[in-house]
Amino acid sequence: MRNRPAHQQHGTSAARSCEVLRGATDETGEGPWAERSAFWREQFDKPANKRAAKQRERQPLILSGHGMGLRINHGALEVRNGFTHYPQTREQWRLFPGDPRLPSRIVLLDGSGAVTLDVLAWLAEQNIPLIQFDWRGNVVAAIGTNSLGADPLLLQRQVMAAENPKRSVAIAAWLVREKLRSSRLTLERMAPASAAREAAIARIEGEIARLGQPWAGSKTALLGLEGKCAEVYFNAWRAIPLAWKGTDRRPIPDTWRAVGIRGTSKGRRNRFARHPVQAMLNYGYAVLESQVRIETARVGLDLATGFLHEMRSDRPALILDLMEPLRPAIDASVLGFATAQTFTPADFTIGRDGTCRLHPQLARRVVAEIGPIEVIPPILAALLDRIGHKPPPAIPHRSKAWLAQKGLLSL
Repeated sequence: MRNRPAHQQHGTSAARSCEVLRGATDETGEGPWAERSAFWREQFDKPANKRAAKQRERQPLILSGHGMGLRINHGALEVRNGFTHYPQTREQWRLFPGDPRLPSRIVLLDGSGAVTLDVLAWLAEQNIPLIQFDWRGNVVAAIGTNSLGADPLLLQRQVMAAENPKRSVAIAAWLVREKLRSSRLTLERMAPASAAREAAIARIEGEIARLGQPWAGSKTALLGLEGKCAEVYFNAWRAIPLAWKGTDRRPIPDTWRAVGIRGTSKGRRNRFARHPVQAMLNYGYAVLESQVRIETARVGLDLATGFLHEMRSDRPALILDLMEPLRPAIDASVLGFATAQTFTPADFTIGRDGTCRLHPQLARRVVAEIGPIEVIPPILAALLDRIGHKPPPAIPHRSKAWLAQKGLLSL
């Protein structure tokens, strides 16, 4: 449950400056940007309260804008939200140690602000991860868990499995097969009936059957298979319409009127979104990455030792591996959210390079929509089983990593 905010009027120019940076004003001044900021802020509160009442789970605290701040005052964590428009009231929270209503995690979306060093220690003691995303949907930092109690035997078995060509390829094929199964489910649930949908499902079912047999090809060929399936999978979405209003006063690109394809112009990564749904997917995948990072570190696995993606010093191969079978669940959440809304041009801005950027309050709403990803623990448990790891029968030290492994394998 989110703590009830205390409001304080601000008298600075921070929100004015952030509005100018986003270029979302018109002849009326503050109008469209401020109106949509208030709209998405109201929508942000509704689902969080509904989920908390239904699930009785700790909810994330999501911050955005300019002037965010976290500090410790007399043992309590004081949190200030940033400014996203002008005029605006300041949201503030005071969180006390041990409170059952503490957030499950604190998420910082773009913007600016400050975090004091004693905040990091406080969050670690309360087991609250701190996650930061940039405006493109990249995970900048995920702080709050560690693997200091990792089982050395687990790490040894992980490395041995990754270095064994036969076992490594078998695990990689399993990851792709699980992704295709999840993709088929998302298509059946979310995509409207069409020839593209039926073609995608048929192609994916054929590859699932093919991966039911031992994979004799290379990992490069396996990634190629996955890429071809992804192409027909996203093609089944492209004609789904999006609802808009206010486009007579402020036009939008024609490609924004439907979900479109997942991809950018040649030579550019998907991180550089040129479409609203692409931008929302980037935030959704960032939420997924942060939660996979946290849970993987909690179990005690090495984030850089993977099976499907190439292991390089500049990226966590295991995190990318584990994200693959989970991406379709994020696709379903984002697609369901996007098709249930009526957007306005003020919800997005277009950069000079054509990249699409979400209104910060809309970004908060998208991140809140994802929530806890419940399919992460079963995937981790299945991976532990495939690398041949079982927690010790006794409880030698009761580390967080050991307890996490024990919990996963009891699912």
